Amino acid sequence: MSEAEKGGFISKVIGPKRRWRAYKARTRQLPASYRTAVDAIERYLMYFVPVDGDSAAAMFEDLADLFERAAADGTPIREIVGDDPVEFVEAFVQNYSKGGYVPTRERERLTSAIERAEEGDGGTRS
Repeated sequence: MSEAEKGGFISKVIGPKRRWRAYKARTRQLPASYRTAVDAIERYLMYFVPVDGDSAAAMFEDLADLFERAAADGTPIREIVGDDPVEFVEAFVQNYSKGGYVPTRERERLTSAIERAEEGDGGTRS
């Protein structure tokens, strides 16, 4: 992979480098426990980032906003992410993922296929 290809890939994953660096600088300023939570969410999000670099950058910036406000207000981390952090992150990603998040498209494709299949068999159960 050439340097240009690497740069293009990185921009797709994290957005423009300047925005990524600004995001990282912001998250480094968070209290340790909030930073740990953001780092874990960020790691998880790396598997689900939208294809569009601007959407990815906006998503990470909004994540920083959320945790900065929570830290300033003293909001407990569990109050932010709830009992199921995976559910929280997947709901969070839905705001940025239309068209770029393959599992979302695949879920829609599966639902449509099942609906078509159900119509094809007359909707009857054996």
